[in-house]
Amino acid sequence: MNKIIKNTLILTAITLASGLLLGFVHELTAAPIAEQEALAKAKAYAEVFPGAEDFQVMEDVSDAEALLIENGYEGMVINEVAEAMDASGTVIGHVVNITTPEGYGGNIQMTVGVQNDMTMLGISFLSISETAGLGMNADTADWKAQFAGIQAEEIIYTKSGKSAPNEIDAVSSATITTKAVTGAVNAALCVAGHYAK
Repeated sequence: MNKIIKNTLILTAITLASGLLLGFVHELTAAPIAEQEALAKAKAYAEVFPGAEDFQVMEDVSDAEALLIENGYEGMVINEVAEAMDASGTVIGHVVNITTPEGYGGNIQMTVGVQNDMTMLGISFLSISETAGLGMNADTADWKAQFAGIQAEEIIYTKSGKSAPNEIDAVSSATITTKAVTGAVNAALCVAGHYAK
């Protein structure tokens, strides 16, 4: 009986010490991690909307969530919407930070830059973990570049070569990734169009 009590006390002490140590490490690393995430987000915003001088985060985008559901984009999460402004402070478009759960490797978080006339300026990934050599090819400069300059309310992917202004070529052998990214882009276009009105 004494042995059981002794072992229980030892395990309790080890668990308590481990918990305190983990809490300390979390406190120590939380600020630098948050700072790196903010820098990555700022870089992504500048990448997808290169003509903007400043980005103003919109405080209330609750109507965007309802808009996505209304338009068939259930499961998409709007993380943030920022107004892209020129040097005079005029809103020239929006950057939509969106997460889709439909990636082959799990959630894909990305940003999409859209001018007020619905011309897409680019996409950037904040988090993507698709299959190396297949779905991860979505995160190449060449594949992402095909979104820039498209003026449309909906993007369509094709496996047989782009033949329309609103089409993009699918990532080879990665239909699930292509569908997830295209769905997130279309949801972002829906939101950007809503706020551009």
